[in-house]
This record gives sequence, structure tokens and C-alpha cells, in this order.
Amino acid sequence: MFSLKPVSSPTLAYRLAVLSRVVAAVAGGYLLTALCTVVAARYLPMSRADAVMTATMLSFAIFTCAVIWVFAARSAWRAWAGLAAPALVLALAAWMGRVAA
Repeated sequence: MFSLKPVSSPTLAYRLAVLSRVVAAVAGGYLLTALCTVVAARYLPMSRADAVMTATMLSFAIFTCAVIWVFAARSAWRAWAGLAAPALVLALAAWMGRVAA
């Protein structure tokens, strides 16, 4: 009726992969969100105060999507790559906006 198989605990590799995803979600998601907010506030075609407010409100949705992406990716490497690639593009856009100003 009931089997008495021993329950195996998660392996160290699995725990490290989960830890990597948590760090990617929190730190990487924050970095990506901050860069999106900077770029949006810089390039939105409205008054500066409206652009900053709009970019800040949009940041909540961006952070939520980043966290969902990290835990939906097939591997921790893909999660990090999925955050790093747009972050590099946004950092370049933010730097270009700073240079042009």
C-alpha cells in the first residue's frame, strides 16, 4: 500500500541553481529595471517630470516581468543572459544619452 522509499533531498547543484536564479531575479532584475527607468525618463517625449513619473510607474511592471523571466527560463545561464543582454543595450543607450546631453 505505502512504499517506504527514502526521500532524497535536493542536490547541491540544484540548490545553487535556485540561489543563482534568486540573485538574478533580485539583483539583475533591479539593475535592468533601473536602466529601463533611466532610459525611459531620458527619451520619453514629454516634460521631464512626466517622463520621470511615467518611467517610474513602468518600472514596477518591468521588474515583475524580469522576475517572471528568471524563473521561467530553462536554465540559470539563460536567465542571466536574458537579463544581461538587454541591460547592456540599455546601458549603452543611457551612456549615449549622457554623452549627447
